[in-house]
Parts: sequence; C-alpha cells; structure tokens
Amino acid sequence: MEDLIFPTNLFSSTTPSPPPTEEEDPLLLLLLLLLPEPSTPLLSPWPQLHHRQEHNPSHMAAPGDVSGGFDDGLQLIRAHQEKATRLPPVEEVRTILDLSIRGMLSTFSQEHEGYPSGSMVDFACDHDGSPILAVSSLAVHSKNILANPKCSLLVAKDPQDRTDTVITMYGDAINVSDSDRDAVRTAYLRRHPDAFWVDFGDFRFIQIKPKFVRYVSGVATALLGSGEFDAEEYKAAKVDPITQFSVPVASHMNRDHAEDTKAIVEHSISVKVDFADMLDLDSLGFNVKAGYQGSSMKLRIPFPRRAQDRKDVKTLIVEMLQAAKASSAS
Repeated sequence: MEDLIFPTNLFSSTTPSPPPTEEEDPLLLLLLLLLPEPSTPLLSPWPQLHHRQEHNPSHMAAPGDVSGGFDDGLQLIRAHQEKATRLPPVEEVRTILDLSIRGMLSTFSQEHEGYPSGSMVDFACDHDGSPILAVSSLAVHSKNILANPKCSLLVAKDPQDRTDTVITMYGDAINVSDSDRDAVRTAYLRRHPDAFWVDFGDFRFIQIKPKFVRYVSGVATALLGSGEFDAEEYKAAKVDPITQFSVPVASHMNRDHAEDTKAIVEHSISVKVDFADMLDLDSLGFNVKAGYQGSSMKLRIPFPRRAQDRKDVKTLIVEMLQAAKASSAS
C-alpha cells in the first residue's frame, strides 16, 4: 500500500519517455480525478497517521463493488469531494497556527549582511493570532531582531508530509511591554508548561505582529493549492473550537471503531474502501486516510450539520453510523 503522490516515472533520471495517458496509467487518472479546482485549494488534514504496512485481505474492497469498476468509483469520489464542506482556508490556517508550537524563524543576519538567518523556535499564539516567542539575548535571532524587526515564521502542519499544509507568516517582531508581560507569559506557558527558563534574566518575550500570511499545500504533488491573507483577514478569522479534540477523538475511533469509520466513509462517498483511518476533525466534518483498490488518499467527510462541542461530535458520528447501517441493511 503506497500513498498517492506521483507516478514513479516522473522522478526517473533516465531519458524521459512520453507521459502516460489516463487509460495507460490508472494511478495518473486517480491523481487527476482527486485534483481540486484552483479556486478551492486543498488543505491537508493534521495530524498524520503512520503509513500502514499491511491490511487484512478480508477488509479489501472487491474490484466489482462499484458498478462500472475502478474509474466509476473514482468519479464518485471526485464528485463527493468537490461538494464536501470544509472550513474556509483562512480559518483553517488560523487554527493550525493556534495549535502549533514550533516553527522556523527567519531574520536578517547581522553577521552576514543581506542574508537570511533561520532558527528553530518554540512559540504560542495569543488571542489575536500573533505568535509569542521567548528569546534569549544570547541567541543570534534575538540580536538580528534588535537590528531589524522584519521576520517570517514558517510552520509545517506535518513536517513528515510534504503534501501537507505549510504556512509562512510575515511580520514585525516587537518587544512585549511590562504591562502585557503577565498575560503573554500565561499564554506562552499554556502551550509550553515546562519552559521554566522564560523567567531567566536574559530572556524576554517578543510578539510577531503579522503583515500577511501565506499558505501552500500539496507541495511536490499535483494536489497544489495556495493563498494569502492580509493581517486584518487573518486576525478576524476564528480558531475552530472542535479541532482541538482531533487527537483524542481520532485515536479512539481508530483504536476501537475502525470498522465504523470505514462504514461511514463508504456510505458518504458511495464507494467501497479498503480502510479508513480518521486523521482529524473540525466543526464541519472530519478527514480520513482511505484506501481504494491498492492506493491511499485523503478524503473529506462532512458532518450532517455543524458540531457545537465535543459531545455533539459523538452525537453526529453515531447519527452517521446509524444512517450507514440502515442503508446497508436496505
């Protein structure tokens, strides 16, 4: 079972041959069918699962499960995904940054004038989405910021998956005032409870005040989407209140209710799948990594309505499972 990225011959170092047609390469057709329209860029789910190594053959879908075979199944999947409800991209970006704790800070080097300097840093976002950093006066990036506050912060939703969302915030770093320090310290320690060194004498808090935020997803694949928001759009966006429950809910479903998730996915997309692992969720639905006749892909499964809280997520999943079972029994 391999993840769906590119046909392998696209990376061949030998003399290139004519590209395969859709009829010659079903994997290429699968890529094309799942490619989102440019106006609706794909934001990948977070967090990612480890790659599956094998599957129980009894769970594999038979090639004849869908009338018309492989291609018809892909058409059904594509049609479903085009209409699947998702968070607005700016809300998803705001949510990813709010839940992230580490990124690469780029500053202007004072030692090597004109060149960027990258540093891995821990951060936390405050109430309006501005990243908070605790920096030592001894750190190179701290010295660089004092000379030039312009910087960027790059955050990867899943550093192990190049197809997943990468966000770059551009902004100006400012020192946190004494009057704001307690509130900023509390926000930082909420994400980094063991960071006792923030009270050392050579540490200070800084905030990155965003100017604009850019995201890209599907890097190195055909599933490419991107966009950019100014500071006002970014700050006005709300953090999704349900995404914070992704890890406990997805872990529980994958550990104890894997077949139920699979049944819900099959009912939603009207196609038999080999497996379906829940990746994450938000107020409008959840994302899965699903297998279809030997290939794996990420799919969006919308809720029947917006989830209000964690308890409501359970209610919605139960409703979806009941609908799936009723459909299979009829």
